[in-house]
Amino acid sequence: MENSNTAASQFLAFDFGASSGRAILGEIKENKLTLKEIHRFSNEPVIFSKHLQWDILRLCHEVKQGILKCKNEGIHIRSIGVDTWGVDFGLLDEEGELMGNSYHYRDERTQGMMEKCFTKIPKEELFKETGLQFASYNTIYQLLSMAEKRDKKLYDAKTLLLMPDLINYMLTGEKVSEFTEVTTTQLYDYTKSCWKENILEKLNIPKHIFTGIIKPGMTVGSLKEDICRELNVPSIKVIAVGGHDTASAVAAVPAVGENHVFISSGTWSLLGIENDRPIINDKVYKYNFTNEGGVNDKVLLLKNIMGLWILQECKRDWEKQGKIIGFPELVSLGASEEGGKSFIDPDHELFYGPGNMPEKVKEFCRNTNQIIPESIGEIVRCVEESLALKYRWAIEKLEEITSKKIDTVHMVGGGIQDTLLCQLTANTTGKRVVAGPVEATAIGNIIVQAQASGIIKDVAHGKEIIRNSFEMVEYKAMDNEKYAVNYERFLKIISQNK
Repeated sequence: MENSNTAASQFLAFDFGASSGRAILGEIKENKLTLKEIHRFSNEPVIFSKHLQWDILRLCHEVKQGILKCKNEGIHIRSIGVDTWGVDFGLLDEEGELMGNSYHYRDERTQGMMEKCFTKIPKEELFKETGLQFASYNTIYQLLSMAEKRDKKLYDAKTLLLMPDLINYMLTGEKVSEFTEVTTTQLYDYTKSCWKENILEKLNIPKHIFTGIIKPGMTVGSLKEDICRELNVPSIKVIAVGGHDTASAVAAVPAVGENHVFISSGTWSLLGIENDRPIINDKVYKYNFTNEGGVNDKVLLLKNIMGLWILQECKRDWEKQGKIIGFPELVSLGASEEGGKSFIDPDHELFYGPGNMPEKVKEFCRNTNQIIPESIGEIVRCVEESLALKYRWAIEKLEEITSKKIDTVHMVGGGIQDTLLCQLTANTTGKRVVAGPVEATAIGNIIVQAQASGIIKDVAHGKEIIRNSFEMVEYKAMDNEKYAVNYERFLKIISQNK
């Protein structure tokens, strides 16, 4: 093993978010990790004809540009890791060629597919077999929509690869499926560590398209010779990291002890705890929590909460009206408003699709006989307080499921730059909130690569490096009695609008 105090090692993380992607270089030296953004690019989905799709060819091009920029700066990359969102996939034909763009998880083709699935597999049985939450975007329902339409692509396909695995295939030519990403499909068997073939049979989904499963830290392969020639770079290892971006973000949570929850805050808010095995019981089923794979053989018991998507969509609508407002200004406007006027349920189906989001917030408040937020600041305050209150609800349900008393909330990801949301989380939960690091997903990606290379000894060593390298900000609860009253109002509102 190399001595991390003397040897500098540089790792390249490709982190794909729902609106942008980045190539982040991580260098570990003297027990510290430093980050450098090498390349940033847009990742906006495209509507072509009737469907919302990812521009996968453009994304592959941008990955090559990130590698090329490293070469041009004289950077020696030890390895590459790729993480993306979950559930979406691409199909390859007999020749290994992509059969079309990957569909976006918010595309409407999965409407009604959960209900159709439950006619073939009872809902409770499906949960007991997979431990996963019920969400219309899960891979299982995307595939069922193709099977129900007898989509020729599904039955002509040779291989299915989830998004990070598809990028890895482009780089290496290797067709493998990474564990954390596989667990988002609702087609994984935790007891046997394999795909659920009985479910595939019942839904008429071909079994032969699924590949072998590898764990984070394993080597996928090395850059293909043709890419090395194209970019004029040497062979570079590609490591399977936490391919699901949530798994990579949680790998960067530097908390110590067992009495904390994490919130990976961004477009989605993923709130949960790490376990050694899935928890599959009546309460997890009742509250629609999910068991998703983590790195280092962990399983994440999570609640998926809509997150900052609602504000991102509001911002897009305001910009269409000529109101160009940055997120720091939005946060400031929200902080200047009086709280407790009105609340939404961030996870209500009304807020799932894109477009016209400010009006949707008003519509929800109107339908629940609340004060209707009119100004930008009032809408921001309504959304952010509602998110924080939903965090409290999810934490209480986790305490009920696990019989643990949570004392700390550790928030990571880009959303922690929203200081109003961090403070409201402390206020509503009455718990200590620790925020940091911001670039959690890229950091977790790099930490897994470094662990695979032997630069990092183990999980504890990785957390030590993160604490040495990045600032943490603590928020303490204020006006908790007032927020306790708000919480009771919030609970009534969400119970009436399921």
